[in-house]
Amino acid sequence: MSGKNIVITGAGSGIGAETARRLAPGNRLILHYHSAKEGALALREELAPVCAGVDVVGADLTTDTGCEALSEEVGRRMDALDVLVNNAGGMIERQSVGDLTWDHLAATFALNTFSAMRLTSLCTGLLRRGGNDPCVVNVTSIAMRHGAPTATAYGASKAAMDSFTRGAANELAPDIRVNAVAPGIIDTRFHERVTSEDKMRQFIENTPLKRAGRVADVARTIEYLVGATFVTGETVDCNGGLAMR
Repeated sequence: MSGKNIVITGAGSGIGAETARRLAPGNRLILHYHSAKEGALALREELAPVCAGVDVVGADLTTDTGCEALSEEVGRRMDALDVLVNNAGGMIERQSVGDLTWDHLAATFALNTFSAMRLTSLCTGLLRRGGNDPCVVNVTSIAMRHGAPTATAYGASKAAMDSFTRGAANELAPDIRVNAVAPGIIDTRFHERVTSEDKMRQFIENTPLKRAGRVADVARTIEYLVGATFVTGETVDCNGGLAMR
């Protein structure tokens, strides 16, 4: 796989950075960041020798202005887009159902749902001009499968992306494929902030493969979906068996 124009959101660390490493050889990349500027700049230097080109763009995708700014930068730097990886997102904080506030819900959906939906919409024209099997890959979460207590808002925001994936796949076919990956418990800084050590041990014990996932596990799944030319409208679980269907 080479000669593709690729945009990866949230590429300054974790799953986004590892995905960039896997997709970099022979391709042109735009690495988006919001808060992880240093990580994105370091990644640009790391990937420059193997890329056809790599740029770094900062934007707050929780706002319409930020989504528009990123899409405009993509349009200035690329005449067509082959791959959009909507990876940016996260859990703002844990709130139980009885404590949910409007502001928390709005912020959670802006970060995990509206950002990816809006950016996909804005980039549709560039994707239609992509001549190299253009596709979108959304990063959702195992939280949409099992309705984790205190993470119901986060899970709901990711479940909305699961639905959006299928709807967009239907609407944009046959020109653009749209798929998603739903990671399970992945060893990243995400859990350092929102998951206790006891809870992590419980998650791992309940996972049939008896370990947390690695960012490379998810990045390989994204790479597969980019290359899977007869797959669209699917959400691939990458969770070690913690949630089976």
